[in-house]
Formats: sequence, structure tokens, C-alpha cells
Amino acid sequence: MEDNQPAEEVLDYDEIDEIEDKEAQAADGETGGENKLTYSSIHSTSFKDHMLKYELQRALQDCGFENPSEVQQQCIPKAKMGVDVLCQAKSGMGKTAVFVLTVLDQLDEKPEPCSCLVMGHTRELAFQIKKEFDRFTKYFKNVTSEVIYGGIPKKQHIKMLKETPPTIVVGTPGRILDLTMGGHLKLDKLKYFVLDECDKMLEEVGMRRDIQKIFVKTPHQKQVMMFSATMDKDIRPICKKFMQDPFEVFIDDETKLTLHGLQQYIVKLEEKDKNRKLHDLLDALLFNQVIIFVNGVDRAKALNGVLLESGFPSVCIHSRMGQEERISIYKQFKDLEKRIMISTEIFGRGIDFQGVNIVINYDMPKATDDYLHRVGRAGRFGTKGVAISFTKDEEDEKVLTDIQSRFEIKIGDLPEKLEI
Repeated sequence: MEDNQPAEEVLDYDEIDEIEDKEAQAADGETGGENKLTYSSIHSTSFKDHMLKYELQRALQDCGFENPSEVQQQCIPKAKMGVDVLCQAKSGMGKTAVFVLTVLDQLDEKPEPCSCLVMGHTRELAFQIKKEFDRFTKYFKNVTSEVIYGGIPKKQHIKMLKETPPTIVVGTPGRILDLTMGGHLKLDKLKYFVLDECDKMLEEVGMRRDIQKIFVKTPHQKQVMMFSATMDKDIRPICKKFMQDPFEVFIDDETKLTLHGLQQYIVKLEEKDKNRKLHDLLDALLFNQVIIFVNGVDRAKALNGVLLESGFPSVCIHSRMGQEERISIYKQFKDLEKRIMISTEIFGRGIDFQGVNIVINYDMPKATDDYLHRVGRAGRFGTKGVAISFTKDEEDEKVLTDIQSRFEIKIGDLPEKLEI
């Protein structure tokens, strides 16, 4: 994809930071100090205490949401004040609602087009975030949102941005950058810049470069919010380069990253025995929905074929699928039309399926971060869940050892009888 970028050289993070510091000092005077909070402060016990707009209160009531999670209690009051937010919190604890609610609460009665830009690292995550905005904008008369990503003809997006530019744009960096550099997506009125799964997006050099190019097209005065379940100390300074004196929520004690209601087990076996064991588990376990993670597209397709031949109504999702097919399968699973999903790492982060109570690592992930995100698909928002991981060799055992050491947990053998 060609960027159609202007001739000026894109600044690196240090240069952007230096220019913005000078501008900020000239406009507002120099500010200092660190705005940081740990998981110890609780400000309110009800969404009503946050004094959100009436339209949001009605939408929350329709959804049955009464009490905010811990991270919501911490972040919403600060975010409502327009403060930049850098937030790490467990999977399944409602990080998305923090920026959805606070952006909508701060919007003008008749907001400008593209007042808010939210980006995620996959198309499915962007689609999911758009649906969250849909849930909470139902009573707003003048707020619209659209999702923009690749796999859809660009001319459709150009037409939409020209004829009915939305208040809120959600998308993936590649297509957003393309439309921005082409002059179709105008960011000069932007007030809110949000990254979900920010560590994943900023760790990858190509995606980080795209985000930086987009960022420099936005006004200096805006609110920046970034969220993820994992955020190591190396990535935090990079995130903060985009921010001004952010309010920070970190989980420095990594033993608190795992979900309280999640039971975690291992099954030691040889590669040739995996299919038989998986069949036995799917027959024996009482599950609402299950996600089975594998390493690689070919393995996902092959395993899906095996399950379908065995009479299990599974679906499979991976990066080689066309966009329409991917979104169709996502919707089927989200709407509980399908109960068994085989996935590559594409659904390992950020994707929220309320019905999933079991995650099976058919293949062990390669890194501890990936394990944390995968198993976080079950046991979300305080519900009970089960994670079962197959280990076949020394490499898998090493990853298991690293997981247990990092999060200070003991993952035992799967019992013969499992209560969920």
C-alpha cells in the first residue's frame, strides 16, 4: 500500500515529544509530576455515582450494568476530566467501556465529524469496539460511528467519509493511514485518540510507524487513552511519548494478572494423542462455548476438518480468510449460533465472547503474554472458567515453567472429574 505521504520527514518519537513539550509549555506553562494509581483505590460503587449523561445511564440500564469494575471505578473519573490515560488491567474487566463511556460523556451536543479515533490491532477487534459504541449511542441523536479496515473496497470508505462522515471512527492502522494520507479522513477536529491492545500495536515496528504517521496528523490538544492487559516496562515509555502527564494504572505485581475465577490445568501427551484427548474433552465437559487455540493457519484448518468429520459442529477462523467470511464467523460465535471455535492467535487478544467458559490450548503458545491473553477469553468479568493446555515436549514444558514462575501459579494435571 502506498502512503501518498507528504514530502516532510516523519519525526521519530523523541522529536515529536520535544516539539509537543515546547508547544505545551508555550500554551499552558510547564506541568510536572506523575499521575499514577494502583489497584487500591475505590471511588464509587455504582455507575450512577459517575454522573454520566442521561443517555448513557439509560443505555447502561438496558444492558443490565449497575456496578463498575475496579478498573472502571479508577479510570472513568479521571478520563471524564479529559486527562490522558495509560491503563493496564486484567482481561475481561471492562477496559473497553472506560473509553466508550468517557468519550460519549464528553462529546458536544452536536459533535464535529471524526471527533474520536479508536484503533485496534485486528479487524475483529475493531468490529467489536464499533458494536460497543452502538450499544451506548442508542439514545444519542447526533452521534454516529463507523468501522474502517482492509478487506473492503476503499472506495466504499471514501464515499462514506465524503457523504456521511461519522462522529467516531474505529479501525485498524493500515486502512486508517491510507485514508488519512489520501485526504479522505480528516483528523483536524479530533478530540480523542484511543489505542486498544496498545502494547501489541506499538511493539510491531510497521504498525507503530503507521500509528505515528496518523498521530502527527491530529491536533496537539486532544485526549489520548491506551489500554491493554499486558504492558511491560519497556513499552510504557513508548506509550507515554504520545501523552501529556497521563493518569497511569499498572499491575506491577504480575501475580495479579490472572483471573480469579479461572481454573487452569495441563494435559501431558504426545502429538499423536491430541485429537483423541480433544474429542474426549468435548464429549465430557459441560460448556457454553469453547475456543481451541492452535499455532498456525494450516493446523487450524486441519483440526477443524477433523472435528467436523467427527460430528462436532465447529467453526474455524484465521488470517487467510476473506473479510466477509471472518466477520460472519465472528458474528455466529458472538450470537451463540456456534459453540466450538478453532482459532489461531488472531482471537487471542481483546475479543470478548461472554459465552466462553472453556479455553483449550491444543498447541501451547510460544510466550507467556500469549498464554495470558488466550486463557483470558474464559472467566471474563468475574465469571468462572477453565483453561486446559496440552503439553507435548520440552519446549512446551519450558513455556509452562515460565508461565508458572511469572504469574506465581501452580498449574496442575487435569483431574479425571472436572467441576465447572
